[in-house]
Amino acid sequence: MADRFTTLGITANKLASLSGVRECGEAVAAGTLEALSPTFVFLAAPREDTAIAEVIASSGLAAADFRRLESRLSKSSLWTMISRPQPLVIDELRSDLRLDFLAFSTRARRVAAVPVMFRGKCAGMLAAGFSDKEQFDESVTIETLAAFASLFAHSLRVEHAAGEERRKLTEENRRLKQEMRERFAVETIVGTSAPMRGVLDQIANVARSNVPVLLRGEHGTGKDLAAKAIHFSSLRSNRSFVKLDTATLGASYNKRDIFASADGGTLFIEDIADLPDGLQADLLAIISTPRSLKSELSTERLPNLRVIAATGRGNDTSVEMPVFERLSNFTISLPPLRDRGSDVLLLAEHFVAKYQKKLGKNILRISTPAIDMLTAYHYPGNVRELENVIEKAVAVCDGNVIHGRHLPPTLQTAEESGTEANVTLASAIAAFEKDLIQDALKSTRGNIARAASMLDSTERILGYKIKKYAIDARRFKR
Repeated sequence: MADRFTTLGITANKLASLSGVRECGEAVAAGTLEALSPTFVFLAAPREDTAIAEVIASSGLAAADFRRLESRLSKSSLWTMISRPQPLVIDELRSDLRLDFLAFSTRARRVAAVPVMFRGKCAGMLAAGFSDKEQFDESVTIETLAAFASLFAHSLRVEHAAGEERRKLTEENRRLKQEMRERFAVETIVGTSAPMRGVLDQIANVARSNVPVLLRGEHGTGKDLAAKAIHFSSLRSNRSFVKLDTATLGASYNKRDIFASADGGTLFIEDIADLPDGLQADLLAIISTPRSLKSELSTERLPNLRVIAATGRGNDTSVEMPVFERLSNFTISLPPLRDRGSDVLLLAEHFVAKYQKKLGKNILRISTPAIDMLTAYHYPGNVRELENVIEKAVAVCDGNVIHGRHLPPTLQTAEESGTEANVTLASAIAAFEKDLIQDALKSTRGNIARAASMLDSTERILGYKIKKYAIDARRFKR
């Protein structure tokens, strides 16, 4: 018999480097066998949600004995330990327990067992069988078994904590993916203009397939958002969406890492026209080869990924790249913001809601003159520029309404903002007064009497002011 305390320490060190209930159980069984030198050792626990015994680990049992043990242990008196956790010794001389030995080994004359306690309940048992040839000290045996059972209980706690952490990570991962699906769903793209309705229809139609897609459009038109909408509406939505910025690749990129990171998911290439030559041939092979043939082509497995590429070159056909031509088979052209008409106001209101929440503001609306300025501008930077405009306007807004003065100089005219050179007090007051009147008419849907009451004025005076400032009250009745 080895020194039991030394063996206990060695087993504890082993457990520190192991993971998994069965691996830890095998180490505990082996340590117990070495410390006590019994005929056999086994570690058993109830199967999940049942009272049936399952042998997790054993040492010293022949194959036939192991099978007999697992099939009959649940019916033996030892198994009462699960409901009444306390050490137990079974002696063959006790005739009422003689049948228990049919469940173990014909070589054993005594069996000692202790409970494995986990969270205040018996989660299993550690048992050892002894023959007549072995010295049997009941107190030493029970004490040693209890020490090894405690080691296994600690392993259970560690494994349970790790499992809880894995479960939380899995749940968090699932929640984030669901959030991404909802955030980038086709339905979340803002736009009701005719050009955008066509784009949204194309995205919805192509999303569920695996065909490569080319997104054309000026910078800032939302190609990145369209790519995410395709991915998160596809059957690959639970896998990776990898964005490849060709402008930042550099000379030391690793193409295997790029493709491996997107395997099973979607690879979005920001500007396909700038793709390095070294990546073009591989990418062409991936998007041109049917999935059924990929495993037969070479010793190196081709990744299973979908390619979405973007280009800011509009309908330019001067790009001579086989991969570009292959991607051009399904093209979605995103319209510039200047061609989207009523979408400007929808997008502006969307960005106001986004940034007032982010910046802790309470913006109720955009004033009519500010709306006129926003819709009259041509936006060379497209949606991205509009978003930047609204973010800055929300940041500098000192009230509940975004006015023309909150917009950047590029959108303002002197007359609209009251900022003409050599501005006078009268002109500044006039610009402010005109702004207030238009806001009131907007709130009352063009009802002059109600607007006058709102401004604590009379209908006659307000009518005069409307005429003075050439305001068309009828436009607010729409």
